[in-house]
Order: sequence, then C-alpha cells, then structure tokens
Amino acid sequence: MKPDIAFRTDIEHLINTFYDKVQADPVIGYIFNDVARVDWPKHLPVMYNFWEFLLLGGAHYQGNPIQKHIDLHAVHPLTAEHFDRWLLLFQTTVDELFAGPVADDAKFRAFVISETWKPKFTGGHGIGLPKK
Repeated sequence: MKPDIAFRTDIEHLINTFYDKVQADPVIGYIFNDVARVDWPKHLPVMYNFWEFLLLGGAHYQGNPIQKHIDLHAVHPLTAEHFDRWLLLFQTTVDELFAGPVADDAKFRAFVISETWKPKFTGGHGIGLPKK
C-alpha cells in the first residue's frame, strides 16, 4: 500500500520526481529547460514550500506564481496543451507515489491551478481531469 503525503520529505519526493519528468517531457520540458531556463536549485525549494503550504499548512511560502507565468507567457505563449500536460504529469506522479486524502487533495489542487490559470493565458479550457 502506498503512503499518503504527510511530511515535508514526502512533498520533496513528489516535487523532485515530478520535475524530473517535466524536464524530460517532449511537450513541456523545453519550456522549463530552454525558454525559462529554470534554476533548479533555486526553484525546487520554492516549490517544496508552495506545496507544503497548500497541503500540510506550511508557513514558508512567499511568492507570486501567476506573475512569473505571465512573464513567461510574454516570451513564449503558453497553450492549453501545456497546462493539460503539466496537470497530467503532476497527477500521475502523485498516483505513482502516494494514495490517500492528502494525495487526492494534491491532485485536486493541481487541477484547480491548471483550470484557473489556463483561461487566463489561453482564453479557453482543455481536457480537464484525466479519467480513472
């Protein structure tokens, strides 16, 4: 049986595994690697704090994630396909590693982020939640 997400170390494992997939992904990897040129040692701790804040009530996240994506979109337009792929990778990574109410919450929050942000950038919605 898979554990649920319960500790900061679980968040770090999830985020590291997810972003390993993102970097290698043929649909969105180039955005992170070549367009945004993400500084991974700097970015990953911010993501740990963000997801710990959302899922476990952590108090260390500070930032304005939407503005960073607006700035990125100005350089390279983000599409519905990009958001859908991000969501699919995130949700499948959660399912591979964890099971339980917090894992379900992580998948739901990723869905909400994707579906809330997507129309701001693309003017429309994509495929939504993958079927189980």
